Amino acid sequence: MKPSSILLWVVRIIAAIIMLQTLYFKFSAAEESVFIFSEMGIEPWGRIATGIFELIASILILYRPTLIFGAILAAGIMSGAILSHLAVLGIVVKDDGGQLFAYALVVWICSAIIIWIEKQKIIQLVKKVNYK
Repeated sequence: MKPSSILLWVVRIIAAIIMLQTLYFKFSAAEESVFIFSEMGIEPWGRIATGIFELIASILILYRPTLIFGAILAAGIMSGAILSHLAVLGIVVKDDGGQLFAYALVVWICSAIIIWIEKQKIIQLVKKVNYK
């Protein structure tokens, strides 16, 4: 197995696990999740929609044929999370020591690595779409 294949598996699993484990908090209306989305003025629909999109991104990342789409979706979601922390919430939310911000950064980095490794496939896909 090539090192890039091993790295791809590792970052896929890390990104999916982090996103999947946060779903419980979003879908159960945990105090921290409600606080975060209330601070941004998008509670409850923003919390629920974010959870749904993170679930979709996780599934797409774990299923090899849709990996690219999952990574792009996850990078977009995490870009929003990172910007929300920097512009509205702050790095530390409800004394979490910056853990949620760190999780968002880790998923964003994992997604960026996937996109980088798969960049040739993305270019081929774009070319294929442009020719149709």
